[in-house]
Amino acid sequence: MTDPVRLAKRVAELRACSRREAEQYITGGWVSVDGVVVEEPQFRVADQRVEVDPCADLAQAEPVTLLLHKPSGQDLGGGDQPASPRLGAATLWSEDASGIRPLKKHFAQLTLCAPLERSASGLVVFTQDWRVARKLTEDAATLEHEVIVEVAGELAPGGLERMNRGMPCHGRTPPAVKVSWQSEQRLRAALKGAQPGQIAQLCEAVGLQVLSMKRIRLGRVPLGKLPPGQWRYLRGDERF
Repeated sequence: MTDPVRLAKRVAELRACSRREAEQYITGGWVSVDGVVVEEPQFRVADQRVEVDPCADLAQAEPVTLLLHKPSGQDLGGGDQPASPRLGAATLWSEDASGIRPLKKHFAQLTLCAPLERSASGLVVFTQDWRVARKLTEDAATLEHEVIVEVAGELAPGGLERMNRGMPCHGRTPPAVKVSWQSEQRLRAALKGAQPGQIAQLCEAVGLQVLSMKRIRLGRVPLGKLPPGQWRYLRGDERF
């Protein structure tokens, strides 16, 4: 019987590649042991059958961006976070059209961008891609958020016009606000550089109380039909 060795060492021998490249093949989901995909380079093998997918391509090991429909009442935190327990293969939307295979490494080293308030629901973004993170942070002041707001109360005379002119929040006035009625108790608000509490402040200033908020678009990326609590990959043709 062969003495057990790290899977990365065996793959490096099979592919005549470096140990680092072997680890990338493994974490990329290209390596199977006795027919079962193994994603841990430290996994030890002896006489098992180790195979590398003939279609293996290290160029496909790109960082991913995940779009989650956050339910109301969940606090996801902010900044660099460990993978959220809500993100995993079990909660991947069945209609995800990205063509990306879910891998364990996709749920590590994720940054939560443009977080929502705990009471709000809707689209939030987790990314491994520094380009996406930079877009959502450096361009935050010009990135448009579209939010559906359920309200109660009676709108003050001229209230809608006041909201559309914008009101100072946290010491600054947003560059653009577009508010319109969707129904008797529902507003649609599209604003750039949205700040936590800003929509509630706008509504309270004109006699309305916010009952719920749902972000349905961030930049050019919509929430669409993504169900609450589920996520999908950002497709290659999508840009914020």
